[in-house]
Amino acid sequence: MAGASSASEHHISPVNSDTTIATPGADQPQVEEKRDVDEPPDGGYGWVCVACTFFINAHTWGINSSYGVFLAYYLANDYYPGASALEFAFVGGLSISQALLISPLATYTTRVYGTRTTLLLGVALETLALISASFTHEVWQLFLSQGVCFGFGMGFLFVGSVGIIPQWFTKKRSLANGIGTSGSGIGGLMYSLATNAMIDRLGVEWAFRILGILACAVNCTCAMLIRDRNRAIGSTQLAFDYTLFKRPAFLLLLGWGFFSMMGYIVLLFSLPNYATSIRLTANQGSIIGAVLNLGQGLGRPLVGIFSDKAGRINLAGLCTFIGGLFCFVIWIFAKSFGVLIFFAIIVGTVAGTFWTTIAPVGAEVVGLKELPSALSIVWIVLVLPTTFSEPIALELRQKSGNIYLHAQIFTGFMYVGAALCMWFLRVWKIGQMERIATEQEKRPESTDAASAEAAAVYLTAKRSESSVSKRLLAWKKV
Repeated sequence: MAGASSASEHHISPVNSDTTIATPGADQPQVEEKRDVDEPPDGGYGWVCVACTFFINAHTWGINSSYGVFLAYYLANDYYPGASALEFAFVGGLSISQALLISPLATYTTRVYGTRTTLLLGVALETLALISASFTHEVWQLFLSQGVCFGFGMGFLFVGSVGIIPQWFTKKRSLANGIGTSGSGIGGLMYSLATNAMIDRLGVEWAFRILGILACAVNCTCAMLIRDRNRAIGSTQLAFDYTLFKRPAFLLLLGWGFFSMMGYIVLLFSLPNYATSIRLTANQGSIIGAVLNLGQGLGRPLVGIFSDKAGRINLAGLCTFIGGLFCFVIWIFAKSFGVLIFFAIIVGTVAGTFWTTIAPVGAEVVGLKELPSALSIVWIVLVLPTTFSEPIALELRQKSGNIYLHAQIFTGFMYVGAALCMWFLRVWKIGQMERIATEQEKRPESTDAASAEAAAVYLTAKRSESSVSKRLLAWKKV
């Protein structure tokens, strides 16, 4: 997971397509031999897959986002007698961490049984989790249903669908991926408001049952319509390709994901409860959570559009840094409903940048063929931050004053740390482009057409008499 200048016609799909220059030795580039490669159609039935991914995200991550509403209700009403705030925090963390932990198995089932089977397994588990959660009476039962089982179901659906959009697009890859991932924001908006209304009118039990029925119907439909192109691109689909750890760029990618999730989960689950901590009502807290998801739904396609034009690594790093900056300069001082609404919607546009850009940026780092294997490792690494970030935030709360101050500072620094990882990744990418350009000058016949196009764009910048033009051209293409 193309600039505005005259050089924009030279699109850099080389380094994010099947013809990627492999760097198995991390520092020693090795140009692959010229060969016929599959060219993604850049549209067509791919837009149906984008729509399916949108609705799958809305009915997995979107429904999971409503846990902030459940959490605020549990804490305010002592719904499970004797349960602590820390235990409730782990339920929310488990739902995401288990989705990531199950990723190797989901990758394996995709390779052996196909994408549709993987998605239908996810539908069954997610439906079972939501329906069974409606019958829980003790917190350990909530751990197993809304935490573990829902996480497993979400994991099969997410892993089965996350790599499909990049297989259908090249020039519009980030845009298409942004539209698909915006489903989690739009779904979170709808289900945060709907869940609060259902709890008020029908109770927690029926809120869970209605969510389960909706998720089953929508996700089943999408599972039947979506198509992958694994055979066409020769996707490896390895559950754990340890050789990727030999690449420094991949380690930076993992660092970006780790720190991003430490901040993102705190924002996602803590904002509704933060609202009640500054004496807003539970209904206002649910609106805050919904507006955060609205920001994600509006912001993710925009991030996709601009990352295709300004560079995928560039935008990922910049938006991640802005997310941390907003935490420092706005969230810490948000003491009223209006300011918190403003913070929620603008931070929402950049808070989930990782989910919008991980597939396109991952393709830039490891290539499209190895992307599923790389993502499988990314999900495993993210198990730790997604499990413990919200419990850490709740433990950082103070007893008086700005209760969430330490948690807010923690969140901001996590985003800044993630942005630093992306800055170093950008430095690596520019170095890789220089090596490709040098190889093209020395042995033009050994470089495939797409990589030759990338080298031509870089050499244009390199030979420019204007140092400003040189820097702009190089900057735009990362």
